[in-house]
Amino acid sequence: MSRCRVCSAAVHEFLDFGRQPLSSAFRSPGETEKEFRFRLAVGICGSCTMVQLLEEVPQGRRAHKGYPYHSSGSTVMHEHFERTARRFLSAELTAADPFFVEIGYNDGVVLDTVRDAGVRQLAFEPSGEGAGRVHCSFFDTASAQEVRTAEGPADIIYAANTLCDVADIATVLEGADILLAPDGVLVFEDPYFGEIIERTSFDQIYDEHFYYFTARSVRAMARRSGFDLVDVERLPVHGGQIRYSLARTGRRGPTAAVTELLAEEESRGLTEPETLNGFTATVATIRTELVELLRRLTREGHRVVGYGATAKSSTVLNYCGIGPDLVPLVCDSTPSKQGRLTPGTHIPVHPPQAFSDPYPDYALLFAWNHAEEVMAKEQAFREAGGRWILYVPDVHIV
Repeated sequence: MSRCRVCSAAVHEFLDFGRQPLSSAFRSPGETEKEFRFRLAVGICGSCTMVQLLEEVPQGRRAHKGYPYHSSGSTVMHEHFERTARRFLSAELTAADPFFVEIGYNDGVVLDTVRDAGVRQLAFEPSGEGAGRVHCSFFDTASAQEVRTAEGPADIIYAANTLCDVADIATVLEGADILLAPDGVLVFEDPYFGEIIERTSFDQIYDEHFYYFTARSVRAMARRSGFDLVDVERLPVHGGQIRYSLARTGRRGPTAAVTELLAEEESRGLTEPETLNGFTATVATIRTELVELLRRLTREGHRVVGYGATAKSSTVLNYCGIGPDLVPLVCDSTPSKQGRLTPGTHIPVHPPQAFSDPYPDYALLFAWNHAEEVMAKEQAFREAGGRWILYVPDVHIV
């Protein structure tokens, strides 16, 4: 039986996607080496209710270079991170000589905005990539102590789409305890399990996301490390996220938003077996309906291509068994993915220009969390008679 990485209690499996490749392992067409696979299964802790993967991908297998996340590639995300930085500047970074730390560089939108306001800033980024001040290491107790000694205490430690990736998350909280000023805050935003259940956005579950947070599980995790959950904020980005704020126990009281979200999770029975089993059944239905739709369109002679070689698409393609016979290519704007094959299913990845040369009859939108932005950008596709296929929250054509 698996044990919880937060509290060591038993973890109960509720969904198994089978053997999956790494979501970032795009292969060259001539590559013959056997692909690494692991069992992508998710369970819930019977004590602290933390939802988590049952099998961790070894750190040495995970990519830190080659497929970086570029938030500025999306107007929505660029604006989101700029607003986040401005909020920190007005609410938390107001003392004399404040110090801002980010775990994970993304592509520097938050750090650049903070720096341009004259605030000291530093990013922990193991890949070493980044134009700003970068500490080339993982964030843990040793690296936190090194920075604390050199720079002094941090007023804010911030992470976006990063903490859910860290299986040994206790080391992050221990590092935060070392680096934060007495009244400092640890702020992180990650996919919200409540939204995953609500939308049946099962493709949010893949190798790089080890945890799927709720307010209840984050509060339990925080308390084990001497912190309290003091604020939560719903975010519309990436299919629904929550921004969590942690402070040392007793330094700040929880906001009304924390109380309200905890009550909502309880009333929804968010982590109850009935809810989880219903989610699993709906995911299986989506798989069946999506494959049947693609097969029917193929039989009828329609051309379907994928849009967005996202990490999420790896879960969908491999779980559903969708290969080049149903989706002959995927278009993506990331140069490092172009000319390669999707993990496991080996669908060729083409640059965006291929989308309109010629337009397909249907486009399977893997980047559904950017649907509004993508569809506005690709209006000519609709005008040419093209239709979008989506599978969140269910299989439908628009």
